[in-house]
Amino acid sequence: MQPKQKKVEDSHTIMTELIMPNDTNPLGNLMGGNLMRWMDIAGGICAAKHSEAHVVTASVDHVSFEKPIKLGNVISIDAKVTRAFNTSLEVYIEVMVSDITGANTMKSNHAYMTFVALDKDSKRPCKIPELLPITTEQKRLHEGATRRRELRLILSGRLKPKDATDLRSFFGELE
Repeated sequence: MQPKQKKVEDSHTIMTELIMPNDTNPLGNLMGGNLMRWMDIAGGICAAKHSEAHVVTASVDHVSFEKPIKLGNVISIDAKVTRAFNTSLEVYIEVMVSDITGANTMKSNHAYMTFVALDKDSKRPCKIPELLPITTEQKRLHEGATRRRELRLILSGRLKPKDATDLRSFFGELE
């Protein structure tokens, strides 16, 4: 039986990759699709650890490529659950890049990804444990997740703007 609540640390996932020649484009930069694949893997592992189930990717919020990642760089992909809903959960993924020695570390990318937990037998969405945010930062991300979720649902056409509840406090009445 699954616990009622889990802490962020219970599923925190860090994945590290060395950028090799087959990961790069002709300019020696990491190809964006490879980075997105690794972000999806790290996020999926994190989501599966929290939900104690297989997960599928439901959405990826805006991914910007802030800093190029070069051949020979090392990246660390840090994935943390920000909120668990009924059968889905939001994961914040941050990508840090450094040289092989670990020096010159800087943030390169970030994204929010949504995953849905699936029952192992029926392959249908299944209930997942709630998230218990503890730190101030965890609480801030947890609180903002409902607004981000509403925005995702509006943009995908699954929620009418007028039916949004949390976004209303920021924008007033939405048409």
